Amino acid sequence: MTLLRVTGLRTEFRAGGAWHAAVDGIDFELRQGEILGLVGESGCGKSTVANSLMRLLPGTARIGGGTAQFGDDDLLALDEVRLRSLRGSAIGMIFQDPMTALDPVFRVGLQIEETLKQHLGLVPAAARQRAEELMRSVGIPAPAERLRAYPHQLSGGMRQRVALAIAICCNPRLLIADEPTTALDVTIQAQVLELIRTLLVAERGAGVLLITHDLGVVARVCDRVAVMYAGRIVETGAVTDVFGAPRHPYTRALLQAAPTGEVPRGQLPTIPGRVPVLAARPTGCSFRPRCAHAEAVCAVPGAADPIPLGPDREVACVRHAAL
Repeated sequence: MTLLRVTGLRTEFRAGGAWHAAVDGIDFELRQGEILGLVGESGCGKSTVANSLMRLLPGTARIGGGTAQFGDDDLLALDEVRLRSLRGSAIGMIFQDPMTALDPVFRVGLQIEETLKQHLGLVPAAARQRAEELMRSVGIPAPAERLRAYPHQLSGGMRQRVALAIAICCNPRLLIADEPTTALDVTIQAQVLELIRTLLVAERGAGVLLITHDLGVVARVCDRVAVMYAGRIVETGAVTDVFGAPRHPYTRALLQAAPTGEVPRGQLPTIPGRVPVLAARPTGCSFRPRCAHAEAVCAVPGAADPIPLGPDREVACVRHAAL
């Protein structure tokens, strides 16, 4: 069952007196009870997708088109009152830096309790008890004591667990997790991801949009993956299919550049060139200037349109059959 269907999402930033698309008309869907990984290099537009869906864009950005259907609501067209009622209740979000989500001047317990009181209408005593239960469920020891702590008094892993507790406290149907484990060590990273998978997906049947640059994370926890480059999605499918047999040159290059224990020191493969700036995106396929397989046909408008490869599998490459 489809939980979120995004169609033609276009998000633009103003620079030099003109509007430029950071997210250029992308489509994807997220199903109930699954984790969809959105991956790509820094600057490809992943976080802009998350902020667009939650309508948390800066003043220099705007939604240029598209829909994001979540149940009966189009998230991109909702009035602010309805949107606020969904944020923190039906939709949760975890940010890359938990200090972005946690107010440094309030104790963490109060921040969880306020969310519970606002969205669930709990009285203070019930909210306090529920906050302690949530802290315990995300693996925070001595939860009653930690509730009285300020964010700066907790470790990075603890803060991210608190952010997770806030995100799931109202049993959201959708969680948007934007690089939720980047600043954590490997052990804590694995624990946070497992909590998301067990507490939210397995136990509650929610859907998770996991935004990351870490292909290892995607391989471990995601069901499907959407690979993003220069504001567009270039390949989608089941993680096992895409990672096992990538059909877009960019996906293949990303996988080859991923660090493994087998690569000699100083010989890690890289992708030549860099992501194009918004105002100078190439015609046709945006990856063309960096692609070893590019030909003249790749510069033709429409060369980056998605091509179905079978059920639940698409690639935006006119030369995919030749790879």
